[in-house]
Amino acid sequence: MQVLKLLKMNITRVEEGVNSATVKVEITAEDYAQKVKAGLDKHRATMKMTGFRPGKVPMTIVQQKHGQKVLSDVLNTIVNDGLFNFISENKMEVLGNPIPSDKTPVVGNFNKPENFEFTYEIGISPKINISLSDENKYDYVTIKVDDTLVNKQIEDLRRRYGKLISHEKVGESDLILGQFVELNAEGEILPGGILHSSTISMEFIEDAKVKTELVGKPIGSVVVVSPLSVSRGGKDTAAMLGIQEDELENVSDKFQMTINEIKRMEMADLSQELFDRLFGEGTIKTEDELKVKIAADLKEMFVNDSDRILARSIFEDLIENTDIKLPDSFLKRWIRLSNEKPILPEQIEEEYEGYAKSLKWQLIQGTIFKATGLKLENQEIIDFTKGILISNFAQYGMAAPEDKELTETALGLLSKKEESSRILEMLADQKITQYFKKTVKLNEKEISYDDFMALANKN
Repeated sequence: MQVLKLLKMNITRVEEGVNSATVKVEITAEDYAQKVKAGLDKHRATMKMTGFRPGKVPMTIVQQKHGQKVLSDVLNTIVNDGLFNFISENKMEVLGNPIPSDKTPVVGNFNKPENFEFTYEIGISPKINISLSDENKYDYVTIKVDDTLVNKQIEDLRRRYGKLISHEKVGESDLILGQFVELNAEGEILPGGILHSSTISMEFIEDAKVKTELVGKPIGSVVVVSPLSVSRGGKDTAAMLGIQEDELENVSDKFQMTINEIKRMEMADLSQELFDRLFGEGTIKTEDELKVKIAADLKEMFVNDSDRILARSIFEDLIENTDIKLPDSFLKRWIRLSNEKPILPEQIEEEYEGYAKSLKWQLIQGTIFKATGLKLENQEIIDFTKGILISNFAQYGMAAPEDKELTETALGLLSKKEESSRILEMLADQKITQYFKKTVKLNEKEISYDDFMALANKN
C-alpha cells in the first residue's frame, strides 16, 4: 500500500483495477484552517456593508457569506497539490488526471467542517513491450517511374510554362470566358437574377453530353446550361456565379451562357530556354537528360509518401499485435468530465474506439522513444520549424527571409499551442519513421502511380 503523509493529511492507494487505482485523501482541520482564515481575511479587507467601515465587517458575517466557497477552494487546492505530490513521489505514470470517484461520496460536513475524506480514481499507463528488429519485415512501397509518368510530368511542365492564345472555336481542353444569365422555369431571363462573367475549363466538364455540345462552338454562341454541369459543385459553382455557397439552393438550374472568349494553352517547346528556366542555365541540355532528371525528381518527390505508408503499416501492425490494456471505464469518465462542452455518453461510446487507438499509438511511440533514447531537442525543433517555413515560401515561389527573421518567425509559431503541438507531432513522426527504416527489414516494392496514390490517400 502506497501512503503519502503531508502535515496531517494522508493519501492512500486503497484499490486496484485494470491499470487504474482508487486513492483516498484524508484531510484534517489542521491542514486547511490557516489557509481558510487567510482567504476570509482577504474577503473581509475588501468587503463593504452598510454600518461598517471597510475591513471591519464582523468575521461571522464574512464567514456566512464566503465561508463555504473559500473552504471549497482551499480543499480543492490542497487535494490537487497532494495528489500531484503523491503521483510524483510514487513515480506513477498516469493517463489523464485524477477524477472524483463516482462510487464513494465525500466524507465531511461543509457547514460544520472538521475532517474530510475524498476518493479519487487514477488511470495508470499500461506497461508495454515493443520489440522491433530486422526479423520484422515490412513492404517499403515506391512509385514505378516509367515513361508514361515521366512524359506526363513533362507535359504538365510544358503546360505550366506555356501561354494562352485566343481561338475562334471551343476545343476539348480550352478555357471559355462566358457570361452567365439566370433563366426562369420557362427559359426566359429572370428579372433581378444572376448576371455574372466567369471562366470555365473544358477539361473539368464531366458531363459528356454538355462537353460534346460545347466543342466546336464559335465565339458569340449562346447555350443553355445547368451551372452544375460546367463546374465542380459547391464553392466552385458559387464562385463561377459570383455568389456565396449557401445561396446555391435558391438558384435556378438553367442559365444562358454566352461565349465571349476562348483561350487555348499553347505548350512550351522542349527547348534550351525551357530547360534553363526549369533547372538553371546549362544544367540540362537534351531531352534525354531532361527525362533522367525528372525521373530522379519524381522518386525524390514521393519519398515522404513512401515513408508515411511504411509508418502507417507498422503503426497498424503494432496496434493490432501489442497487448495494451487501457482503463476504459476511467478514460470514458475522464473524457466526459474534462471536456469543455457537455458531451453525451452515446457520443463518447461512438468516438472512443478512435480515441483509444490514438492513445495506444501515443503510448507505443512514447515507449519506443524512451527505450531507444530518441528525443526532440530544442534546437532540432526550431530547425525543423524553419524547414517547414522555407518549404512554404518555396511553394509560392518566394525566397526565405534571412536566418534571424526566419528564426523569430519559427519561435513565434512555436509559441502558439496548437501550432506547436502539430509541429512536435510531425517531428516525432519523422524521427520514429527514420527509426523504423533503420531497424526493420524493408522489402522494396515498386507499384504504379495510380496504385501508389490510392495507397497514400487511404485513410
